[in-house]
Amino acid sequence: MSILDDEQKTAIAMMREENLIDLHFSLGMAIRNAFGLHAPDSKLKVSFGPLIQADDISAEIINKLWSRLKYDN
Repeated sequence: MSILDDEQKTAIAMMREENLIDLHFSLGMAIRNAFGLHAPDSKLKVSFGPLIQADDISAEIINKLWSRLKYDN
C-alpha cells in the first residue's frame, strides 16, 4: 500500500476483478521481488504452504489489495 500513490490506488480500485491479472507483470512482479517469493525459504511463501507458487501468492496479495481499496474507502 505504501509504495502506491493515490493515482495508482484509484486506478486499481476502479479495475474489474477479472482484469487484475493485467497487473501480473508490473505490480505482481514487484511483490514477488520485494518479498523474495521465488526463494524457497521466503517467510511469506512458507506461510502459504509448500505447494503454492510465487505467482499465486502475488495474485492473492493483489486481490486483497484491490478489495481493500475498492471496499474500504
